[in-house]
Amino acid sequence: MKYPVSITKENMPNYSLSVVDLPGCKVKAETIDEGLTKLKKVVGDHLEILAEYGEAIPNAKLIDHHLKQNENVIWAIIEIDIVPYLGKSQKINVTLPELLIKKIDDRVSKSPQHKTRSGFIASVCLNELSKEI
Repeated sequence: MKYPVSITKENMPNYSLSVVDLPGCKVKAETIDEGLTKLKKVVGDHLEILAEYGEAIPNAKLIDHHLKQNENVIWAIIEIDIVPYLGKSQKINVTLPELLIKKIDDRVSKSPQHKTRSGFIASVCLNELSKEI
């Protein structure tokens, strides 16, 4: 999932970074790059706690949504693989057309982001489920 990150310049340390869709996920850093690295760890820890308590992973909103409320900040995107925080895997039987399976396998073989067919299908489903109806 791609979460928007608000970045504000401060005095000491120089930057404050926050994932506004995940309350409490904030860091301070001397550089933006350092802040993004720190923030990825904080977000991972936060999602791990949510998973432990069986809480839903909050969906990311678009930066345009947040711009209306926070116009005087720099925006970035942090990409987080939320699949490990969705709970224990379960094996299911899914029937798909052969050509679709071949297309999925071809995409997975060329993508560093997706390591397996199941991972690809899960990420596509999560993407679709995160859209508002």
